[in-house]
Amino acid sequence: MSMMEDATTVRLNDFVRIVGEPEIDSIRDLAEGLKGLSITHVNSTSYGGGVAEILRSMVPLMRDVGLDATWEIIKGSFEFFSVTKKIHNALQGMSSELTDEDKETYLEYNKTNSKSLRLDSEFVVVHDNQPAPLIEFFPNRRGKWIWRCHVDLSTPNIAIWNFLEPYLGHYNAAIFSADKYVIPSLRLPKISVIPPSINPLSDKNREIPEDMVSKVLEKYGVKLNKPIITQVGRFDLWKDTLGAVEVYRLVKKEVPDVQLLLITSMAEDDPEGWLYFEKTARQSGNDQDIHMLTDLIGVKDLEVNAFQRASNVILQMSTREGFGLTVSEGLWKGVPVVGRNVGGIPLQIINGSTGFLVDTLGEAAERTVYLLKNQEESKKLGETGKDHVLRNFLITRHLKDYLKLLAAL
Repeated sequence: MSMMEDATTVRLNDFVRIVGEPEIDSIRDLAEGLKGLSITHVNSTSYGGGVAEILRSMVPLMRDVGLDATWEIIKGSFEFFSVTKKIHNALQGMSSELTDEDKETYLEYNKTNSKSLRLDSEFVVVHDNQPAPLIEFFPNRRGKWIWRCHVDLSTPNIAIWNFLEPYLGHYNAAIFSADKYVIPSLRLPKISVIPPSINPLSDKNREIPEDMVSKVLEKYGVKLNKPIITQVGRFDLWKDTLGAVEVYRLVKKEVPDVQLLLITSMAEDDPEGWLYFEKTARQSGNDQDIHMLTDLIGVKDLEVNAFQRASNVILQMSTREGFGLTVSEGLWKGVPVVGRNVGGIPLQIINGSTGFLVDTLGEAAERTVYLLKNQEESKKLGETGKDHVLRNFLITRHLKDYLKLLAAL
């Protein structure tokens, strides 16, 4: 399935006022030698989750600099996505094994998809595990294939990595989000480390007027005059929304009027979402100060933007995190972030400078109380955070890294 209809409005020149003319010129210069080449991105969902969000901006930007860029989405059944979620969890360190039936489902769906997707481009970028074996069904590939891994591979389940690695071994290159995710046994002609990014002009991140922020809060019953702590992210095993509720409870002892916002979009390739949604709802009980805000009640990108801007502290309690775009989103809005010291989070949170890195829920609560009680300090961390994102985690830098890799290949 091709996915491009709503992604055509992003233009490179729009970013001049954010990153400056010289940066935009250097991107155009890099793209000059690649003009007209075709590139196809393949992933497993058009919304929900960071990959879809990045592609929504990256694909039109690639087009804007002269590449013939397209975006394909693999289709799968509930069974297929249950297997790929199992693989996802295992890659992040969960002990589980794939049955023969699981493997068959996984490969069968990739085979079926290989017949309907347009993958004869000069470059094919395959995102994460769901479409990874597609390469197996293109023995006479004409282009260079790149596997893009978005998950936290710091402690993978070796059995499942060993199952996946032979397919990955056929690729011409792989991209990881951080050095520590590169698995030494994966021998490919080219391995790149490219952190993900946010689009500062998207509905989720662009500047919005204060009255719009208050309207959104009012609509969802969130009080503007009381402190707000927020965690944005999927409801799954690794994001630890239950931990975020625990942190809130500890903070509430010191700051009784604090509110917690848990914001998520229910992605279609994640069958576990509902399970963790329900667990979190039970954990929250009848607490009127905990707000569970999802796309199902109209919380889309603009609303997330408003909630993040209204927050005093952003939490990211993930126990594994490939990168955690929500950290950059929070920092971009000048809000300090308290996050667990795992995965890609320490790339974004410089401890004591753009927020705080913590190892336990108790520490997270302590740091959150500190930020709520020290507004000046909090503001300073937020400003440093915004600058850190400007220099390292915007989509323009990400595009530049892609162009360098394509040129190298």
